[in-house]
Amino acid sequence: KQNGQDEAWSVDYLLNWIFSCFCIVGKVRWQDFDQDAYVGATMVRSGQDPYARNKFNQVESDKLRMDRSIPDTRHDQCQRKQWRIDLPATSVVITFHNEARSALLRTVVSVLKKSPSHLIKEIILVDDYSNDSEDGALLGKIEKVRVLRNDRREGLMRSRVRGADAAQAKVLTFLDSHCECNEHWLEPLLERVAEDKTRVVSPIIDVINMDNFQYVGASADLKGGFDWNLVFKWDYMTPEQRRARQGNPVAPIKTPMIAGGLFVMDKSYFEELGKYDMMMDVWGGENLEISFRVWQCGGSLEIIPCSRVGHVFRKQHPYTFPGGSGTVFARNTRRAAEVWMDEYKNFYYAAVPSARNVPYGNIQSRMELRKRLSCKPFKWYLENVYPELRVPDHQDIAFGALQQGTNCLDTLGHFADGVVGVYECHNAGGNQEWALTKDKSVKHMDLCLTVVDRAPGSLIKLQGCRENDSRQVSISRNKLVYLSFSFHRPVTIFYEHLEVLSQWWPYVKV
Repeated sequence: KQNGQDEAWSVDYLLNWIFSCFCIVGKVRWQDFDQDAYVGATMVRSGQDPYARNKFNQVESDKLRMDRSIPDTRHDQCQRKQWRIDLPATSVVITFHNEARSALLRTVVSVLKKSPSHLIKEIILVDDYSNDSEDGALLGKIEKVRVLRNDRREGLMRSRVRGADAAQAKVLTFLDSHCECNEHWLEPLLERVAEDKTRVVSPIIDVINMDNFQYVGASADLKGGFDWNLVFKWDYMTPEQRRARQGNPVAPIKTPMIAGGLFVMDKSYFEELGKYDMMMDVWGGENLEISFRVWQCGGSLEIIPCSRVGHVFRKQHPYTFPGGSGTVFARNTRRAAEVWMDEYKNFYYAAVPSARNVPYGNIQSRMELRKRLSCKPFKWYLENVYPELRVPDHQDIAFGALQQGTNCLDTLGHFADGVVGVYECHNAGGNQEWALTKDKSVKHMDLCLTVVDRAPGSLIKLQGCRENDSRQVSISRNKLVYLSFSFHRPVTIFYEHLEVLSQWWPYVKV
């Protein structure tokens, strides 16, 4: 009995429990796996750069035991909670390409160590054509671990689909290959999916420091989101949302988007909803696409506070992208935008004009999928799922960057009353995304460039836009406004500075 309610033990549950009691011939328990031999074969040698292979400190990673202790970062209420015992088993799909052996091994061991045995049907490692096939093959000796190896590089999306197609359980769990699962991470995820198969659920993603591998708990007040450059970001809940959760701080969090690396989903629903876009390459944009698709086609995305999984966040990709990472990301993102965003895709092209030049391939099958599933328009998504995302004013004349040479005007992450500065142009929108209003003011979001006073050399700040405010910087045909760009100094303003004509506005009309 659980909380006074009778829970029927399903046939699947009993079979999984019985299966977990028997060892498979030729396999070893994870506790008996020879970590030293496996990791030692690829350790960083003296004089080698510990960051070169994986873009994290491999020396520190290799020092750690495969079953190291990490802090329990869950809320106190989670630690006292009792979970259902008849939850469905899951197949855990982990894809990797040239992953550090120590990080990959810890991921596998943490799944087995921190999960009830009967809930892990199998761990499917999909080796995406790593240089050394033994990175995965040797882990296949561990009980419940299966290894599939691609005969060419396929990328994250196609590799995950291969693993999902091979999965024997009714629920899929996708994990990155450099994670560490925390206490009772799995049960709260499976419980939400068991109650409603259209839920796609993610843990709170704790941080494993890429330099010293310290495990740090992440805030429980975050949701996944994005700007119009379609780059994923974490959004803090509004004060109203935080206050509403005070009565139940461990309640599931509806999120507009998932980070994409770690989530649980019913297998039949994954298939019904179209799996992944198989024409996306390597990595990037797939979390946008699946998030839009789930919400617009009748499902929901949740972050489950009682589930915690650590993840190594890196500043660079350790592997190469055919054609370059920027091109691959733009191609994948364009596919998501063209299929799911309707006319709102124009705001993406306004924020990232260079994306228009990247071919995105044939999307007919994905458009047919959207029609077949009777999915809602993107306007519905913005109004009902992500109302916090500010939609640019359709009356604005243009969007783009203010550029001088290779430098662009940048908010530097400042908000109201903050000074603006310059930064090397990155063509990704974000802090360098500006709009030209119908009255020729220059604004970022709802903040206009505003001079502190009218004297030449005055500082420029971001302040709330107001009609007919003479202090707001304006651009007109009969007056040239010159913004003095200089690194490490605030941006200042000069008028009628006709000798300097290098400042220009690469804009996109909407």
